[in-house]
Amino acid sequence: MFRPKIPAMPQPTGFITPPVVIEPTAVIQHTPTSPAPVPVAPTRPTVQLTPGAVVALVGSGTAVVLVVGAVLVSMLLAVAITGASVAICALVIRSLITSEAKHR
Repeated sequence: MFRPKIPAMPQPTGFITPPVVIEPTAVIQHTPTSPAPVPVAPTRPTVQLTPGAVVALVGSGTAVVLVVGAVLVSMLLAVAITGASVAICALVIRSLITSEAKHR
C-alpha cells in the first residue's frame, strides 16, 4: 500500500522521427579553368579623429567615470549612515528596556 510504484519503461508519445542515415560522399578537387573575378569591397569612409575630438572623448569619459563614482560612493555612504542609525536606535531601546526592568 505504501510502496512506491515504479513505472515501467514508458513508450514515447508524440511524433517519432526515424533515424537519418548519412551516406559518405567523395570529395573531388576541381580546378577552375578561368580565375574568378575578385569582388571589390565597398569603400567606407574612414574615421579620422582630430585633436579636438580626442580631447572631447577623454573629457566625456572622465566625466562619466566621476559621475558613476560619485553615485556609488553616495550609495555606500547612505548604507553606512543607515546602519549606524539602526545600531544607535537598538542601543537606546536596549538601555530603556533594561532601565525599566531595574525600576520594578
